[in-house]
Amino acid sequence: MEMEDIEDVLGPAGIAGGGAAPGLRLPLAAVALKPKRPRSSRVAQTRPQPEARIPGTQTIYVKTFGCSHNQASFSDSEYMSGQLSAFGYAITEEPEGADLWLINTCTVKNPSQSAMTTLISKCKSANKPLVVAGCVPQGSRDLKELEGISVIGVQQIDRVVEVVEETLKGHEVRLLSRKTLPSLDLPKVRKNKFIEILPINVGCLGACTYCKTKHARGHLGSYTIESLVDRVKIVVSEGVREIWLSSEDTGAYGRDIGTNLPNLLNGIVAELPADRSTMLRIGMTNPPFILEHLKEIASVLCHPCVYSFLHVPVQSGSDAVLTAMNREYTVSEFRRVVDTLCELVPGMQIATDIICGFPGETDEDFSQTVNLVKQYQFPQVHISQFYPRPGTPAARMKKVPSVEVKKRSRELTSVFESFSPYQGMEGKVERIWITEIATDGVHLVGHTKGYIQVLVIAPDSMLGTSADVKITSVGRWSVFGEVIEGSVVAKETQKHNHSELQEEYRPSQVEEATCCGTDSFGACTCSDAAQQCNPGPERSENSTPQSCGDATHQEAVQSKLVRRNVEGAVKSSESDTAKQVGEIQRLNVAARRFPDVDTILWGGLAVSFATTVTLIALLAYKISSTPSY
Repeated sequence: MEMEDIEDVLGPAGIAGGGAAPGLRLPLAAVALKPKRPRSSRVAQTRPQPEARIPGTQTIYVKTFGCSHNQASFSDSEYMSGQLSAFGYAITEEPEGADLWLINTCTVKNPSQSAMTTLISKCKSANKPLVVAGCVPQGSRDLKELEGISVIGVQQIDRVVEVVEETLKGHEVRLLSRKTLPSLDLPKVRKNKFIEILPINVGCLGACTYCKTKHARGHLGSYTIESLVDRVKIVVSEGVREIWLSSEDTGAYGRDIGTNLPNLLNGIVAELPADRSTMLRIGMTNPPFILEHLKEIASVLCHPCVYSFLHVPVQSGSDAVLTAMNREYTVSEFRRVVDTLCELVPGMQIATDIICGFPGETDEDFSQTVNLVKQYQFPQVHISQFYPRPGTPAARMKKVPSVEVKKRSRELTSVFESFSPYQGMEGKVERIWITEIATDGVHLVGHTKGYIQVLVIAPDSMLGTSADVKITSVGRWSVFGEVIEGSVVAKETQKHNHSELQEEYRPSQVEEATCCGTDSFGACTCSDAAQQCNPGPERSENSTPQSCGDATHQEAVQSKLVRRNVEGAVKSSESDTAKQVGEIQRLNVAARRFPDVDTILWGGLAVSFATTVTLIALLAYKISSTPSY
């Protein structure tokens, strides 16, 4: 009998609970292995045998696929990288020189899974040992692309070292059985040293007809408040400046263990430093599970150490489509969430998602979606076309013609891009928290309390600090600012140079969401559901145009977004301020790319001296070797 899972070998009489305690490594004899069998004798002759090397000395290439709104896969990769690194393996971002590839997958959309399939093919062509982790093998374990490949499920990441060890020996390992949640105290390698992605629960309570994620991550499973608060204490002491709560549905937290999200948030906020050196960002929540806690959530969002944004997907502006999606809320309930939070939280931002072309969506349904976006004028919206995921109810529904789906997506994108969400911010002073380096190599990336992205030109030593900035110009996707001298709040931990920072996670999705503005008295201009949601025309000197949306980033602002920010500013800014920004960019790029004059002069002197010594030596040799007559 062929056994695929370690737990199948252990059985109830093995280790208590049918598996090892989180973080413990089982003896190799306990691992169920399937030696890789070549498909033909010719393959057996050409396939290179694994090199006999000491475990823990190899280099592992880790590649993560994930949607921009769910950080779970990225957090999983950080935990797996941390365990491998702690055991001695070197983690690399260069696939060619790696001894093994570890691919962490996402099953939310077709493009992510297609990219995974392409990478698997490249790995096989390169004859590299391969381990595939994440939602795809967990939710679709019988995929043809996964034949003959070691796989590890979403709740087995604490066993990644064992799987890698055996795969490097030429064995196939399959770890997919569900068990208890992985420990939050596992070793971890953050993609960005200043950002902690903290999973608060896995799975969800919904049953959306288009969603494949629940097939992989299952029913709701929440970490205890005590374990999460303890983790927050640790990461704050390590110098983390942003904590992102990660979940398939943040609002559903705790319903399986007798608690709720407000209780968790209040426990976390109590541990954040009073000097506001570490900020909290709340993750995505679906409308049904936040409706009963709106006032409590609003109170937390008003806290000085909590970013004033939330990611609340609407998916469609039509109740008929929402019913077909089995989203368990109506458009009016979504409006109530947005309006209430915008009314109670100054500068509130809310991100949202839209799916174009869901099966059965009519022209009238789509028109209602467009009207919803126009009414709230979300500055950031994630727009996607419907992708039928195998095994979901929606995959069996009658599809909207692909030509029409693309047309609707383009139309909604055009409407979305017509908004100018940050108009009027020029000259305002904002506090920002700086955690990233922009991909242009010139700017640092910071965020306001409302999580508006601000690009500043500043030394890398400012990473991990907060500062007041004066907004100098605005673009479609972000704003540009200048740091006000003397306003920087220094880091308590040691400074990190640019070269010491690992490249931060940058998702491929670039559209994100926000809405609502404040009037001159700080009141939300869209507190009335029927009111047009435009920024107030008159603002006080200290008020800031905000929007109800989450740059979920990374769920928010990542490589493509930053590039678009820079391009948008150049294209849209013909003012003197924008021209000055361009000049500073060019000077700064030159300064970062080329050594200073002193270095060049000393280098020239060294070369001249070496040349002179060489010539003298050659001349002496020539004279000594010339025969005398």
